[in-house]
Amino acid sequence: MNSPPETPSAAERPAVTDAELLTAHINGDPHAFSEIVKRHRDRMWAVALRTLGDPDEAADAVQDAFVSAYRKAATFRGEAAVTTWLHRIVVNACLDRMRRKSVRPVADDELIEAAERETPLPDQTVEREVSMEVSAALKLLPADQRAALVLVDMMGYSVEDAAQVLQVPSGTVKSRCARGRAKLAPILSHLRNRSELNRVSSAKGAELRDG
Repeated sequence: MNSPPETPSAAERPAVTDAELLTAHINGDPHAFSEIVKRHRDRMWAVALRTLGDPDEAADAVQDAFVSAYRKAATFRGEAAVTTWLHRIVVNACLDRMRRKSVRPVADDELIEAAERETPLPDQTVEREVSMEVSAALKLLPADQRAALVLVDMMGYSVEDAAQVLQVPSGTVKSRCARGRAKLAPILSHLRNRSELNRVSSAKGAELRDG
């Protein structure tokens, strides 16, 4: 007698939403969370790398975030999208690492001095140079301003969505972004081709959001 066909896991069924995968994970599906990781690890990595500015630290933060999400899946209440919930966890993991390192805010004159020390590599494309300079500048901001700018300006989140990720009021996100942009201005003032800077930021954000 033929055995009945095995029921496919949630991760194997087509058009399964993130929320359904998370529910399946909670209910014991051994493959569901792996599918969530596959779907979102690149975006989580981008957020961590732009927030921390260090590949090794970013990798550790993403690993910490996914371990935390795996363990805390049952706490997800569906009040926000799974992606927002994951972004919140990875941003918190980054902020925890930054606080442990006691990263201090830098004064405006230090930002200017840092900008003067930065020299782009001659064999790189303009887009790559701009991206590197923006990333280096972000590393000099306080943690809260950096996280807000990464989400809004680099990843293309709306202020309201960034506020959900950071669990602060929208006005706080606007204020942090404004202060961060003001501190970045002295560093990036030499990038006169603003359309090039905007193109790098918006294109990278769209690419990462759309997967």
